[in-house]
Amino acid sequence: MLMNRSNLLRLALLLWVSLFMNVVRADAPDWIWHDNKGKEPANGEIRYFRKTFNVTGKVSNATLSAAADDEIQVFINGNMVLEGSGWSKGSHADVTKHIHPGENLIAIRGRNVSGPAAVIAMVEMQLPKRQKQYLLTDKSWLSSDTGVDNWYTTNYNDSNWTKPVSLGKLGVQPWGDVLSLPKATPASDLTLLPGFKAELLRSAEPGEGSWVSMAVDAKGRLIVSPQEGTRNLLRITLTKTGQVEKIEKINLPVGSAMGLLYAFDSLYVNGTGPEGLGLYRLRDTNHDDQYDSVKLIKKIEGASGEHGSHGLILGPDNHIYIISGNFTKVPKDIAPDSQHKHYAEDQLLPRGQDGNGFGNGIEPPGGFVLRTDEDGKKWELYCAGMRNTYDFAFSPQGEIFGFDSDMEWDWGMPWYRPIRICHLVSGGDYGFREGTGKWPKYYPDSLPSTVDVGIGSPTGLKFGTASNYPEKYKNALFAMDWSYGRIFAVHLTPNGASYDATFENFVKGKPLNVTDLEFGKDGAMYFLTGGRGTQSGLYRVSYVGEPQKEPKKSRDEVAQEKAAKTAREVRHKLESFHGHTDAKAVEFAWPYLNSDDRFLRYAARIAIESQPVESWKDRALSETHTNAGINGLLALARLGAKDTQGPLLRALAKFPIDGLSESQKLEKLRVIELSFIRQGKPDQQIAKMAIEKLDRQYPAKSQALNRELCQLLVYLQAPDVVAKTLALLDAATTQEEQIYYIFQLRALKTGWTMEQREHYFSWFNREHEGEPGDPTYHKGAGYYPWSKRAGYKPQHSAELLKWFTDAERDYGDGSSFPKFMINFRKDAVASLNDQERVELASLITEKKAEPKKPTVEHKFVQDWKMEDLLADLDKASKGRSFAKGREAFTAAQCIQCHRFNNEGGAVGPELTAVSSRFARKDVLESILLPSKVVSEQYQNTTVTKKDGDDVTGRIIEENDTKIVVVTNPLTQTKVEVLKADIQKRDASKLSPMPEGLVNILTRDEILDLLAYIESGGKQTTAAFETK
Repeated sequence: MLMNRSNLLRLALLLWVSLFMNVVRADAPDWIWHDNKGKEPANGEIRYFRKTFNVTGKVSNATLSAAADDEIQVFINGNMVLEGSGWSKGSHADVTKHIHPGENLIAIRGRNVSGPAAVIAMVEMQLPKRQKQYLLTDKSWLSSDTGVDNWYTTNYNDSNWTKPVSLGKLGVQPWGDVLSLPKATPASDLTLLPGFKAELLRSAEPGEGSWVSMAVDAKGRLIVSPQEGTRNLLRITLTKTGQVEKIEKINLPVGSAMGLLYAFDSLYVNGTGPEGLGLYRLRDTNHDDQYDSVKLIKKIEGASGEHGSHGLILGPDNHIYIISGNFTKVPKDIAPDSQHKHYAEDQLLPRGQDGNGFGNGIEPPGGFVLRTDEDGKKWELYCAGMRNTYDFAFSPQGEIFGFDSDMEWDWGMPWYRPIRICHLVSGGDYGFREGTGKWPKYYPDSLPSTVDVGIGSPTGLKFGTASNYPEKYKNALFAMDWSYGRIFAVHLTPNGASYDATFENFVKGKPLNVTDLEFGKDGAMYFLTGGRGTQSGLYRVSYVGEPQKEPKKSRDEVAQEKAAKTAREVRHKLESFHGHTDAKAVEFAWPYLNSDDRFLRYAARIAIESQPVESWKDRALSETHTNAGINGLLALARLGAKDTQGPLLRALAKFPIDGLSESQKLEKLRVIELSFIRQGKPDQQIAKMAIEKLDRQYPAKSQALNRELCQLLVYLQAPDVVAKTLALLDAATTQEEQIYYIFQLRALKTGWTMEQREHYFSWFNREHEGEPGDPTYHKGAGYYPWSKRAGYKPQHSAELLKWFTDAERDYGDGSSFPKFMINFRKDAVASLNDQERVELASLITEKKAEPKKPTVEHKFVQDWKMEDLLADLDKASKGRSFAKGREAFTAAQCIQCHRFNNEGGAVGPELTAVSSRFARKDVLESILLPSKVVSEQYQNTTVTKKDGDDVTGRIIEENDTKIVVVTNPLTQTKVEVLKADIQKRDASKLSPMPEGLVNILTRDEILDLLAYIESGGKQTTAAFETK
């Protein structure tokens, strides 16, 4: 505080204390300062305080809260445990390990910058038998105006120190209640289905981290892991009524677990331990109810971060299943009889890398499921092809379901796949490939989702089997979305050998960054919030409504369930042949290739592919039933030698495309693609025949068929493919469909007329006139038109737009969208010959967009710190200026790196819906302290070369010989580094975002900026109301 304090003001302050005792607790700590005998505190004055205290038992948890006007250091038993500055908000620290039974010493160094001077502190200690002990600053402490070297130690003689003066209890004005601990979103702010009740049981306290995973042990206790650190797993004991009774730390060198499982009298931890990343087993070997043994079960490579190895579940077969994200490497010692084999990229045309470099260089199989035994002796690759499934669960029927993530940077692109519930089966491939390579859901060599959910970030997943909910929700699958604060109730319906599903919002909040859930012995749901350093909470959801009778099933429903059970049993029998040779496999499986059930066809094909090709090749070539023939030839295209290509394609001709259903046509086209991909480019005669037959089908009536016909004819360099595809481009009604044709034509070098080249490149250069709420782009910028028709606006499918509406946000193109367009243009330019480059010079030269500039000049205001603004955060809720917030967003250069309301750069996270997962304090912290938490999606890599030089930036390209690093995201400066020259690579701890960007803004402008970011770009938000 900058004002001077006179004696009159001091008396006035004491009067305020007496007048407002209702906000001052008698058992609260005092604001204290050294007794200066009536003199005002001097600027820069330093004072020292000590207090000896006795602890009556073993401390299981101790939290220190302290604040100062203006700076404070706190020591316990000679160890500095906390530093803080600023009077408007307290600092907190976990000091459990520093306090012991018996006599202890706490010491404080306080420094006054100017104006009033005071310190305040409180230690809350948890003792045995749920007893608590408090240590509070008050007049019983000792103080001094001088401090020698060992003033904070237990052997220092403080006999000459004097008593401090009290300036009032915690809560007194002008400081207020500065020591309150941070809280998770109140349960009253959550929206639940009727009949359900939510309770916030506990908010994470200092030192407890940001919680991301949870398990339940044999005694019904919750085991919780923060995202970062070791020796910080928590074990939470609940009362019979579901309240928190006790919290203990598991003091073993494991942590950062994204998967926890209690099984076989052990706690399995998928995280960090003494030997790095891996799966660890914790045991209580002396039966004292404390874990004392840590053993590495399996080291897992590439498993760090949010795209590493995740959830653990125990299967009904008494095996442990582990699910991993797309950056995790498949272990090298995978069992040869694993269920999932023979996977590859399987792209007919060159795959485009992600525009921002995320996942570039990562090879299949994508995310995967491993299966192992109790001791981790045998490891099987069960299924793969997910992106980044964080959690999965077994249904009461013994089926596995996962909640797979999308790639939100792909919004607006034709290969975008939403977050989705997937039925994970033996040998399944779910089609995820990096960049543009994601398979469409109709590919027969993959399996589709059970239900597409929309946009979001999937986290925890659990069936309600152990709940005491009404039957509908006891049978539901509960799925969590971290980004938009939702827990879905997913309702499955058996359909053949798999399932259909619908879903509804079960719990919703803002922010409600949900991470994991379990069901307790009391039948209630317990769920966590947290992740990326955000405030965590433990919640309980119970059913308090009227009892509900289970509706009686109709005769048709009973019959459907019975038929589905039989189909699943057949599928399980087929799966028993996966991964190993069995003389009975082909004979049993072959008839099911002709099934109308896609999951049975798939399981049958994997059983057949597990047998020697020679044992079934002739049968595939001679098969006359349509489904069986196409799927048998699909297996042969995947595994047959080059010399089988001719017979395979001739056999496929037995099934004329005109006589096939839509799905059969797509399957046939995929067989042709796989033959060309795996068995090589066909000879001239076969290629000519293929062009003649396929060209007659192009264009087709459906987008899906046009997609496959387009890429096949481009691959074969068919004479008319350019003209037909450009006609489809002009007729396309959605952005995604247009981009697909642009993408497939980009690398075609032959068959173009100059007029067609002009047509193609003009697509990039047309300008789109934006309307309110539409994307807007600077005049002269290269852009991607939606149609030649004047006034035509970008269109998307109704399904895509509904996903955004469901998440309560406006549509916006993904962060990689602009760079995809830049890369596609570059690829197309690279396909030109020298003469074409000259003639097309005016079209192929990319017009650079002018960076958006602030409307007024902004000069340095101050070096803003968290403590400068925390007390004012509530002021961002009303009376703010939308225009000034938008101006601040530009002035602080946010728009250069972040997409917001469908405009801006693509270097950092998309911010339109950031308020769904981050509280206002978290947003401010990420602005002022950008390196505190850095998501791996935006993390730079430091490449250390053998000559000692370092290159830091984002790796956007990698092959067998080199990597390409973008060292400056704004200028797109690129540096190539030969792999032979690399000594090591390390993830950079520094954010690409520099500190101090808002130092040119005033306090009010920062508050306007926060309100603008929270609004998602909507001027109608309550914060901007003028009344």
